[in-house]
This record gives sequence, structure tokens and C-alpha cells, in this order.
Amino acid sequence: MAAKTVLNYLPRESVVHRLTGTTKLAFFLLFTFAGMITYNTWLLLGLLAVSLAAFKLSRLHYKEVRFMFVFMLVFLLLNNFFIYLFDPNQGTALYGTRTVLCHLFWRYDITAEQLFYMFNITLKYFVTLPVAILFISATNPSEFAASLNGIGVSYKIGYSVAIALRYIPDIQRDFHAISQAQQARGVELGKNEPFFKRLKNTVHILLPLILTSLNRIDTISNAMELRGFGKNKTRTWYTRRPFAKSDYAVMALGVALLALSLGVTIRYGRFYNPFM
Repeated sequence: MAAKTVLNYLPRESVVHRLTGTTKLAFFLLFTFAGMITYNTWLLLGLLAVSLAAFKLSRLHYKEVRFMFVFMLVFLLLNNFFIYLFDPNQGTALYGTRTVLCHLFWRYDITAEQLFYMFNITLKYFVTLPVAILFISATNPSEFAASLNGIGVSYKIGYSVAIALRYIPDIQRDFHAISQAQQARGVELGKNEPFFKRLKNTVHILLPLILTSLNRIDTISNAMELRGFGKNKTRTWYTRRPFAKSDYAVMALGVALLALSLGVTIRYGRFYNPFM
């Protein structure tokens, strides 16, 4: 059975996949900025609805991108934990009131303001994650390189990013193959083994993986050099597509959402305060 991969292109017949790489990159940046500049809960909920609708239109399945959701959730829990650990009264300072729900110890009180502040932070993560996953999983790496070049980035940098994205699934397949080979030789990596023993045995996988990766890098760099890559200042792209009406509509939506976020922030401030 083939190893499951993450952070790779998942082809589908969907509205999202038919958009050009430049459109998806522009919308991703505009939408991310719109979510970053505000802590207004109602606006974030609206952006979340747009984000989930876009994910639904892409026809991607949760199980295909589950690893990224789980990784984000773990990172989010750690982020909220450290926010509370270092400044348990940040929400109180932001909203100007203090509603103690429970006293833990020392200066650590659970306040409604702090919980609401961390809820908004959590909401910001869930707003941007589906769009970020769509940008990675619904954009062909070569088309992504063409889109970077289309907004003024050097084609050498764009091509490097495309190769890196293409290489991630290869690394995962190599890791899986080496892991199976090592387990066949008696190196235990199963879930029944103690965590630190599995961590120690993983070293037997990393060294062959590094050597295999270096060998592939050398092969690719030699092939590119033999083909004269980088000789000219510009290049054409086989995967670049002209803009369609849907591309203009999506970019207009991204601009409108950013303008709405800026307008709400200027008019009502960054934070929605239900405690006033």
C-alpha cells in the first residue's frame, strides 16, 4: 500500500482547481491579511464561513488533509497554553473589565475576558487554515511557480519553491520505504514500543533518508545545469493560463473582504468587546 502523503497537490475537478495559480496566491494573501488585522468576532465568523465554503467547493476530503488539521490543533493548544502561562490577564487588559470565573493559584485566574480573547485567537487559526490548505493542495507546483513569477518574483526562486513542493511527497515515500525496510531487519518502530525507544530507532531511518535526499538533489541540480537553467533572465511557463471571469471574481472577492476588514477595524477598532 502506498504511503499517505501530506502537503502535496491533490487534483480534482472543482471550481477552486480551475482557478489560476496567480488568483489562488492573491486570494490567499488578501484573505490572510483580512483575518490577521482584526479580532472582531463577528467578522472572523463571517470569514470562517467563506473559508469553509471554499474548502467545500474544492471537493477535498477531510481525511486527505487530516494531518495538517491535527498539526494545527496541537500547535494552537500549545499557543493558547503559553499565552495563558505568560500573561493570564491579557484579555482583561484588552477589554478593560475583569470577570473571574474560577481562581486556580497565585495570579492565575480563569476570566471570561481571557477565554474570549483566546477564543478569538483560535478563530483566527481556523479562518486561515482551510484557505492555506487549499492553496497548497489545489495548486499544481509548476503552476504555483508560474504564479510567483507572474507577480514579479524571480523565476529561479519560483522554480525552487515548486521543486521543494514536489519533493515533499518524495521524502515521505522514501521515509515510509526505509521504515519498512528497517522494520524487516528487526528495528522496532511499532506503536507498542516505548516512545523513547521508537525515537532512538528513528535515527536508523534518518541517515539513509538524508543520503538518499542528497543524492536526488545532486541529480536534479546536474540535470538543470546541463539544460542551461538560469541562463536567460526570463522564461515561459507551460502551465501558465490566461485569466477567466472566475479569476477576476475571486480576486475581487479577496479585495472586498480585505476592504471590509479594514473598514470594520477603522470604524469599530480591532476588538469586539461584549463586556462593555
